[in-house]
Amino acid sequence: MKTTSKDIGKFIMDNVLYLVLFVLLFIIVIKEPTFLSIRNFKNILTQSSVRIIIALGVAGLIVTQGTDLSAGRLVGLTALVSATLLQSMDNVNKVYKSLGQIPIWVVIIIVMIVGGFFGLINGIIIAKFNVTPFIATLGTMIIIYGVNSLYYDYVGATPVAGFDERYSNFAQGAFQIGSFEIPYLIIYALIAIIFMWVLWNKTIFGKNIFAVGGNPEAATVSGVNVTSTLLKIYTLAGAFYAFGGMLEAGRIGSATNNLGFMYELDAIAACVVGGVSFSGGVGTVPGVVTGVIIFTVINYGLTYVGVNPYWQFIIKGLIIIVAVALDTIKYIKKK
Repeated sequence: MKTTSKDIGKFIMDNVLYLVLFVLLFIIVIKEPTFLSIRNFKNILTQSSVRIIIALGVAGLIVTQGTDLSAGRLVGLTALVSATLLQSMDNVNKVYKSLGQIPIWVVIIIVMIVGGFFGLINGIIIAKFNVTPFIATLGTMIIIYGVNSLYYDYVGATPVAGFDERYSNFAQGAFQIGSFEIPYLIIYALIAIIFMWVLWNKTIFGKNIFAVGGNPEAATVSGVNVTSTLLKIYTLAGAFYAFGGMLEAGRIGSATNNLGFMYELDAIAACVVGGVSFSGGVGTVPGVVTGVIIFTVINYGLTYVGVNPYWQFIIKGLIIIVAVALDTIKYIKKK
């Protein structure tokens, strides 16, 4: 079969972002050949793990033609709550001394309830009051940051650190296989990936998510409860952010009210680059994971070769604009 210029143009259009990112990676490797190492690969996967969990929460919303600007601030709130509940007993600055040692699974439940609650609030505003997701989550983003800052002031307005060894190990530990280590964070990300893949591809709820995203009116006519679907997916997203926030505080070793700042940018960018369409009804879990890893490679690589961190914001912003523009062009052509 003969390849035409039209085929080449279509290939470039479909893969232009991957080509640009590949060129960036190529330049990084040329400048620093040591970038390609097992150690860096493991570091990239570890750094990607929390972002993958957060991006999987955002991805479901984008599939339904939504978004969530409050994701990063909710990560920060749940990170701070986790940090204050899981400080070491011998920490002189322990916030809640009278609570003693709280089991980690209890804290997981607490923060996921907090995250799910704010996610549900987003869902109610969007599904019940028909407020556009951008405006709804912009409002809750500001509210959550205010709540987080008030809580931060209440617990002392200083970085919360000195965690219980169980918490540090939970977030920073690794599973040993001979001389090879698999960080727990990678395992948690794999569990989240499998869970979301099954949810999207093997459940009625997953089919409803894509039906609502593809055509809400048609989904309603087909018997799909659009309101219920939106409430569930926003609540689930909030729970994912919460678990990600808990892991992020443990990974870093401290938490403030500013933790999570701009995390929603990374998550949305990764989803779009990974093929999740803002037009709704299109997206895959492997695509989201690929998008996160690509961005982590670029961020890690640019830092590795000494590029000014502020350039990373510019590059990510340009990638988001190009990705959404290309997605819009594809959508118009399909129509």
